[in-house]
Formats: sequence, structure tokens, C-alpha cells
Amino acid sequence: MAYIDEYDFNLLKNEAEIMVIQEIENQLKDNTIEVCKCNECIVDMAAIALNTVKPLYRFSLLGTLYASQAMTEQSYANSIKEAVAMAIKKVKNNPAHD
Repeated sequence: MAYIDEYDFNLLKNEAEIMVIQEIENQLKDNTIEVCKCNECIVDMAAIALNTVKPLYRFSLLGTLYASQAMTEQSYANSIKEAVAMAIKKVKNNPAHD
């Protein structure tokens, strides 16, 4: 049997996803950036940003503590901000739709 069918991989969580989504919201909330905010564009922004930052997967309580520690590091927070800014610019310049 395949591992995907045998084990519960739904327990894996990438904490970077939460940070990226929050940062997209922070950067777009003031409406000074004119960019499409449809589902496709916002999810594209998240995917682009997540592909450029170090993932922070966790499974257990210990993993949660490790991820929390990494999330508080200024260099990691800055990498999230930079990745989101780049992703917003990329989607703004080339949205996936007309």
C-alpha cells in the first residue's frame, strides 16, 4: 500500500504558509498597491512567495516550538516580507488572467 494511503500526512503543517498569508494581507490592506485581489491572484502570490522562502513544517508539539522560534527570527520575517513583495509585483505585472 502507498504511504499516502497508509499514513496521515494531514498532520503536517507548514508554518510559513500562515506567515506568508498574513504578510500578503498586511501588504495589500492599505490599498496603495493596485493589484487584482481575486482568488487566483492571491493564491498565486502565496505560491510564488512560498516557493522562495525556507519551509517551516511541523508535525508535533516539539515541531511547533521549533517553528515558533524560527518565526520570531528577524531574518526569517524579513525573508517573508521580501518574498511577498516580490510575489505581489510579479502577479501585478503578469496576472494569470486578463
